[in-house]
Amino acid sequence: MKCPVCGETESKVIDSRPTDSEIRRRRECVSCGRRFTTYEVHEKVPLIVIKKNGTKQFFDRSKILNGLDKACYKRSMITPEDMDRIITEIEVDLRNAFQTEVHTSEIGRRVLEKLRDIDEVSYVRYASVYRNFNDIESFMQELQSMKKESK
Repeated sequence: MKCPVCGETESKVIDSRPTDSEIRRRRECVSCGRRFTTYEVHEKVPLIVIKKNGTKQFFDRSKILNGLDKACYKRSMITPEDMDRIITEIEVDLRNAFQTEVHTSEIGRRVLEKLRDIDEVSYVRYASVYRNFNDIESFMQELQSMKKESK
């Protein structure tokens, strides 16, 4: 870090204080002894979502929330806080995996994993859109596999 007074590039950190979005550091120049403050901001790498048709968009929490809203409509088992927690957990997991691009199918799979543990009806509703059931037979197969897993 360059001293704003003398231009020396070496300094020592005297105090660090993290906040929600940055770290405040008090520094002392090793050359002139003057103190100054720096702020470090955590830079988020944008998360890109690859859609089924191959187009790319920035990750948008509201799109997942919209799908969860529809799947959980009139279901008291899942609260808005649960939905927010599901989305946050998925986003954190994706960012912690240091992925810069993710397919919508991966996001959908992760949502289904979370829903299965909370409410089976919401799970089936979400799966009907995510898995794109074309007929009643494919829908019944999903229900039967759920039934086997729950035993």
